[in-house]
Amino acid sequence: MITYKDLQRAALPTLLMLCFAGPACAKGRLLATGGVTEIEGSAGGGILPWALIAGYGTRDEVGATAFFTHLEIDDFRLRSVGVAVGLFDRVELSYARQKFDLGTTIPDKSIEQDIVGVKVKLIGDAIFDQNRMLPQIALGAQYKRNRDFDVAPALLGAKKDSGTDVYISATKLYLAGLFGRNLLLNGTVRATKANQLGLLGFGGDLNDSYRVYFESSAAVFLTDSLAIGVEYRTKPNNLSAFREDNFKDVFVAYVPNKHVAFTAAYAGLGQIADKQSQRGVYLSIQGSY
Repeated sequence: MITYKDLQRAALPTLLMLCFAGPACAKGRLLATGGVTEIEGSAGGGILPWALIAGYGTRDEVGATAFFTHLEIDDFRLRSVGVAVGLFDRVELSYARQKFDLGTTIPDKSIEQDIVGVKVKLIGDAIFDQNRMLPQIALGAQYKRNRDFDVAPALLGAKKDSGTDVYISATKLYLAGLFGRNLLLNGTVRATKANQLGLLGFGGDLNDSYRVYFESSAAVFLTDSLAIGVEYRTKPNNLSAFREDNFKDVFVAYVPNKHVAFTAAYAGLGQIADKQSQRGVYLSIQGSY
């Protein structure tokens, strides 16, 4: 059976391969137009997906990314590793494995989760449709399966060990949009019943049905390769045992070339299980072609 450590060992060689893949790789799109990788494996910001398709493949090419993310907050640690393939700048397929260390809440225990994603660009182009207000719009889904449902989620009252988030994202890059700097805006509407992204299961005693939540990002490119931005993600509150708060972060993304991207963020995640006001640092590396 493939373990999380096996995936971690595979991540570095895969990232290096993508980072130095060379001229044969798909790279027809502009720098940073595939975004970075959000924590669930889709192309986007740090904590939510955008309408952009992973990689640098054009409508005639296939692109791909691999990523590794480490989130260190006050009482917990989350690591995520995965890959995504962009098909002809139209369809994105992704897979991520998350590992959430439970810290002092349940010492020496962790929760792992698999996430399989698909995203389809429906209409528009976030960059080249500058003469139209229409953003790039994509429809996506993320199937999530909690591998350690009995460790904590079931004890807290979660109803299921798996669920599917369905979302629609709209993304627009305004060239010279803010004081002469490129400005990216994104809005995502998600139907979900995941508790803490699914790490604490799906549904609960307060609610076991899908509800719609809003997520948003804004980023300003200080240079072609350096962006700063903010994100906000509203979330369900399905479990009476512990309140669930919305996520937010302030991030810096550095994309020196089309083969590698780095993201650092300061994240405020609110209450997680029995711990309140969880804050910490998010670091991610992505290899692309």
